[in-house]
Amino acid sequence: MQTGKEYTPTACGENTQGVSLRLQQVLERLHAAELAAGRPQDSVQLLAVSKRHPAAAMRALFSAGQVAFGESYLQEALEKQRQLADLAIEWHFIGPIQSNKSRAIAEQFTWVHSLDRPKLAERLGAQRPAHLPPLNVCIQVNVSGEASKSGVAPGALAELVGVVYAQPRLLLRGLMAIPAPADTLEEQRAPLRQLRTLWEPLAAASPQIDTLSMGMSDDLEAAVLEGSTLVRIGTALFGSR
Repeated sequence: MQTGKEYTPTACGENTQGVSLRLQQVLERLHAAELAAGRPQDSVQLLAVSKRHPAAAMRALFSAGQVAFGESYLQEALEKQRQLADLAIEWHFIGPIQSNKSRAIAEQFTWVHSLDRPKLAERLGAQRPAHLPPLNVCIQVNVSGEASKSGVAPGALAELVGVVYAQPRLLLRGLMAIPAPADTLEEQRAPLRQLRTLWEPLAAASPQIDTLSMGMSDDLEAAVLEGSTLVRIGTALFGSR
């Protein structure tokens, strides 16, 4: 969980090398997962999780065709946005949000995946600038019940959905989860299936809810089998931090 301490990217020149190859490998893995799940190719969006990786590696990955990037630490992300201002990057905030940092997130990001409490929804909605489109948000659900993880409890999801809908400067796009690590494919699928079960009635009721943000480097295949529309991949793209 994020604390008050901000992290800075690792200064690793290796991250700028071979990113094109790693991107191709990840896309091939993603397409194989889509095929195994009986889903169309490119039905799952790739979000590159670039936290603690240098801006140079992001620039190289953007040049290879990746547009959407996810960051978890605000000060790091703002510095990267300054360094990469010449690129049309789609910036996603995916980490826990401290209330005193909500304004900058509302102003500087296109997406937030980690909305998990009503007060935060109200702050983001009030702080989203009027000249920008509504902020795309996913509600983070704590499907594994871990005390150390952020996320709204499944039983409190409906209340938070109502609060988000009441904010005209927010656009609810879907749900997100970070399940506890699991060893087998079936163990990985169980909490992801729970998130999909929560998401399906919301999506059926509103066409704007089209995003099921789940799946990372270790459980990509399980997530695609369970209906993910967006996977958040870091290590497999950038290498170890």
